[in-house]
Amino acid sequence: MTSPTPIRGYTASKDQLLARLRRVEGQVRGIEKMVDDDRYCIDVLTQISAIQAALDKVALGLLDGHARHCMHEGAAEGRADEMATEMMAAVGRLMKRG
Repeated sequence: MTSPTPIRGYTASKDQLLARLRRVEGQVRGIEKMVDDDRYCIDVLTQISAIQAALDKVALGLLDGHARHCMHEGAAEGRADEMATEMMAAVGRLMKRG
């Protein structure tokens, strides 16, 4: 007997999220080819910046879903402070990058 798939904050936009991640994956493969082809450093760095921006968009979408769904559920279960602390720690990790 299988347990039901849990509803996550991103469940409603899962297809869009997966499409974005596939595009990022393609961009990473493109950078790999650029390096293999000995492309100009700045061109490679420009593409890396584009990937970081795309991943930031994914992260913001996940945070939005988490705030609207997961935190709402956590608050209903009496875990609002715990959920807020967890989310702010995740935001902190995202901002430390670099």
